[in-house]
Amino acid sequence: MKTALLAHICCAPDAAYAVGRLQEEYEVTGFFCNPNIWPPEEYGRRLEETRKVEGLLSFPLVVDGYVPEAWFEATAPLKAEPERGRRCDVCYALRLDRTARRARELGLPAFATVMSVSPRKKADVLNRIGARLARKYGLTFVVADFKKQGGFQKSVELSRRFGLYRQNYCGCLYSRRDDRS
Repeated sequence: MKTALLAHICCAPDAAYAVGRLQEEYEVTGFFCNPNIWPPEEYGRRLEETRKVEGLLSFPLVVDGYVPEAWFEATAPLKAEPERGRRCDVCYALRLDRTARRARELGLPAFATVMSVSPRKKADVLNRIGARLARKYGLTFVVADFKKQGGFQKSVELSRRFGLYRQNYCGCLYSRRDDRS
């Protein structure tokens, strides 16, 4: 019997690859928790695309409430930071903490994130935060760097095959500004 796991999902392209990999060893429930995504229309589009992946890979999806105000409050002191700076670490911690708490609420003993598929995400930081939160909540965190062994390229291929929207920025207002300036 596979261990039940709550997988934080940031977007459909990352989920298409990473959830499939996690399903090899775990009974995966997805968790769409992204108060960082801006504007709200972008949030809706990414959620809609994630629902496509939910159907394609046959896993249940739990959707967290969309409360961007909490994210803006947590990251406001770091709004001048570049992408991949300290602001991103705060963002990772916020979303992974919500994931760990939801896993515990649902009685799931393990959690993970698909974010490490992206070359823009720092897998070492994600894994360090996840391990700390696992200790805090009495859970297991699945340490991974899904971009390794061609994971990012495979996510691009799966996105094409499934006809998924691939965003051109991290999701937050600040990365959107950085990417489009």
